[in-house]
Amino acid sequence: MTSLLIKDAQLVNEGRTRECDVLIRHGRIEQIASNIAATDSDQLIEAKGCYLLPGMIDDQVHFREPGLTHKGDIATESAAAAAGGITSFMDMPNVVPPTTTRKLLAKRYALAEGRARGNYAFYLGATNSNIDQIRAVALGEACGVKVFMGASTGDMLVDDELALDAIFADSPLLIATHCEDTPMIEAHEEEFRQQYGDDVPMSAHPLIRSADACYKSSSLAVELAKKHDARLHVLHLTTARETQLFDPGPVGKKRITSEVCVHYLLFDESAYEQLGTLIKCNPAIKTHADQQGLLDALVEGRIDVIATDHAPHTIEEKNNKYFDAPAGLPLAQHAVLMVLEHVHDKNLTIELAVEKMSHAVAELFGIRERGYVRENYWADVVLINMDRNTEVVAESLLSKCGWSPFEHTHFRSSIDTTIINGEIVYTDGALTGAIPGQRLEFAAWD
Repeated sequence: MTSLLIKDAQLVNEGRTRECDVLIRHGRIEQIASNIAATDSDQLIEAKGCYLLPGMIDDQVHFREPGLTHKGDIATESAAAAAGGITSFMDMPNVVPPTTTRKLLAKRYALAEGRARGNYAFYLGATNSNIDQIRAVALGEACGVKVFMGASTGDMLVDDELALDAIFADSPLLIATHCEDTPMIEAHEEEFRQQYGDDVPMSAHPLIRSADACYKSSSLAVELAKKHDARLHVLHLTTARETQLFDPGPVGKKRITSEVCVHYLLFDESAYEQLGTLIKCNPAIKTHADQQGLLDALVEGRIDVIATDHAPHTIEEKNNKYFDAPAGLPLAQHAVLMVLEHVHDKNLTIELAVEKMSHAVAELFGIRERGYVRENYWADVVLINMDRNTEVVAESLLSKCGWSPFEHTHFRSSIDTTIINGEIVYTDGALTGAIPGQRLEFAAWD
């Protein structure tokens, strides 16, 4: 297919919604106009009644390849993402072996080529001892440098003060941080072990990985970024208090930014009783007041990005006691639908949702020619039916782990069609077989 015309869609883009046609040719958006003749294209999509959005750019996923492919891999998880309206993703370095060298980065790009349905980039992981690799990484080799300032796997916990200072002083790329204070968490763990032994209830999770542990680490990251004038992006905020560390305003004028993930906007601590370890994640889902504070910060512009932190584990791994159950859950296939629930509830406008899922991510990371519906940009777009429900059933799940915390949930919207680089990847409830994903390209950030 060389050309595709989307007819009579409600285009949501750059702060406005309007009915128009979009002509796609050779993978790019050729024309946006009120009326484009159907004879100008090889294929026609009648989109009357549907909203056309730029595809979600997910700046935080764990697709588990290499080394953890019994949970997920680039092919399976990018398929789930495409079915969920995610057209580009940035994958984290805590795989096996962890992506802490430029050589290992190159190997991950090779793994994705020809297998990723969406567009892709990878983070270089920081350790206490790989500052030379960080200093040498070039624009485009990685989307950023990931710093675990809280417990992580292997040697990826960066807890040496001199190492942290050097990373913030010398990283040539954006620094993305997981912020939790490990000594505080370990002290809380010991307190609950003393009380419950190995049978710690899941309701203790937000008390063990506490709001104070998050704030202490997040405030340190912001302090270091200000000291060195570093580009800092704090991932997955979970508390209302943390949002006050960040200034409101357009993302393009900031050097310090923040993110919230979809599950923190939809769940609060009351969900542990029903879902238990299925929603165990780090940082922990916290109170209803924190959830409301995160939503308020999105509207105020203190939080810049909505992401997933998609992190699949097998159901056998999840069905363990508190300390043995791993943290993380599969989210990519329903992420956009989760955000649109807040549009239905009038917590967010659809224009603001698009800004946080697409526009701001492209601006923040300097992604070239994506994140907007613009002429000459790559055609990464999603058609949404806001009036057709989606029931989450096991048979529809595409993540390799095969389960979802949303099974038997009805979302009030549905993904009609996902188009990536001008190719239809998902439509009519099924993947098409197209695998058009490309390596993301980045521009220098001023």
